[in-house]
Amino acid sequence: MAVTIQQRGDTPVLVEVRGGLGKAAQRVLATLRLAMGFIFAWAFADKMFALGFSTGRLEDGSIDFFAQGAAALNGGSPSFGFLNFGSRGPLASFWQSLAGDGWVNVLFLAALGGLGLALLLGIGLRIAAVSGALLMLSMWSVAIWPENNLFVDDHIVYALVLVVLALTAAGNTWGFGERWSRTRLVQRFPFLK
Repeated sequence: MAVTIQQRGDTPVLVEVRGGLGKAAQRVLATLRLAMGFIFAWAFADKMFALGFSTGRLEDGSIDFFAQGAAALNGGSPSFGFLNFGSRGPLASFWQSLAGDGWVNVLFLAALGGLGLALLLGIGLRIAAVSGALLMLSMWSVAIWPENNLFVDDHIVYALVLVVLALTAAGNTWGFGERWSRTRLVQRFPFLK
């Protein structure tokens, strides 16, 4: 955003000029949004159905689809392994105490599924940015301090990407963001954009 001075008659007037993103930048942001949406949607599907990537893979390398005790739909806990075995640092005991709790599993799956859907469709990016950033910061705090960097890991980067996508209206390109923002519901409650 830039501010310029224009002469209107004898009076100088400050005018705000909004600089928009070029088509190339809009497309890159839309591609980034879709990639992030696929990451979250895939994490949801893999945890829900044990598709064999991070959930349902057997020791011999084969895949046990819908694995008993692994797939969330088949009695598995999507949060137990990460919170119980992946936690370290000053908050480890807190996160371990939540490992496998039903409400944590439901909230975790709802967050993954909701984020994936919002990002793939390009709607609700403001809520996705806030809730996704909170999820990512929570996951970052499970394993303080990151293994490869003193402060920053992929969770922090994902949180920042979500905020950038919401601030740049990345859902308008190759998504339903613009149409969604014109609905009566979003007009009444702009935080749903």
